[in-house]
Amino acid sequence: MSAVDEKRASFQRYKQDVKARGKPFYPFAMFHDTVMSLVVVVVIVGLACVWYFTSGENPDTCGGKDSCLLGPRYAEPADPGTTNFVPRPDWYFYFLFYLLRIFKWPDSVILGTVGIPTILLIIALALPFLDLRRERRLSRRPVAIVAAILVVISMGELTYKGAVAKEALASEVVAAVPQWAQREGFANNAKAVSGAKVFAEAGCTSCHTYLGTGGGNLGAPDLSSEGTKGKGASGLAAYVSDPSKFGNTVMPKFGAFKDIPAKDANGKDLGTSELQALAVFLDASKGPK
Repeated sequence: MSAVDEKRASFQRYKQDVKARGKPFYPFAMFHDTVMSLVVVVVIVGLACVWYFTSGENPDTCGGKDSCLLGPRYAEPADPGTTNFVPRPDWYFYFLFYLLRIFKWPDSVILGTVGIPTILLIIALALPFLDLRRERRLSRRPVAIVAAILVVISMGELTYKGAVAKEALASEVVAAVPQWAQREGFANNAKAVSGAKVFAEAGCTSCHTYLGTGGGNLGAPDLSSEGTKGKGASGLAAYVSDPSKFGNTVMPKFGAFKDIPAKDANGKDLGTSELQALAVFLDASKGPK
């Protein structure tokens, strides 16, 4: 008997079972699902109304004029210049968030963020069409059970690691500057130390790495030995000011900060002197001694 014939016979047995012992999926089960979906929507709308009508536009009035049962309507305005905020995804994306730490840009990040999830999704969609057996006893389906257990364990482990993973805040990176100066040998170079603080405060480690600190995102290189490449402080200042002139279209143009000041972690403008100090720091970075 072919798989199609077996499926047809199974469907006929199902119809007979429904006629003899139970109710068909349509319309009984669909009616129950529709009612429950309506209940969920009504609860969500109700909670949204409670949140809206118990809160005001000013978050400072919560607990006084406004009860804010489900939180304030508005929070503090977003600060695009902050370097202390660490963006994180919702908990159900933690597994994908952690995959970014395993698969590094640019060689394998597409595999980790697009390839693996897409392959798993295709397998999940194809399973009902590939496995036509009616057998549901766990002891008779060892491959499916083992695969499901492995998937659950993998997702759980990745979600946990993504939840507890920590990114270095600007204050923590700044605290590492004296150690950088000692290991790199520029502790007596005041301008290089000042540039290292600019490097730490401006959030450069969000993409670059330096002596093991940083993200290593978007293909940004490790700058621990940048000074050995012979660019010099002036060449590095020119590069940092406008990387696009050197073929780098990913890195921001820090030279624009002279006209449109950006704020570091302490609210200080990054200007020409800071960029020059940053260039001296990079030029003094010859690798750990």
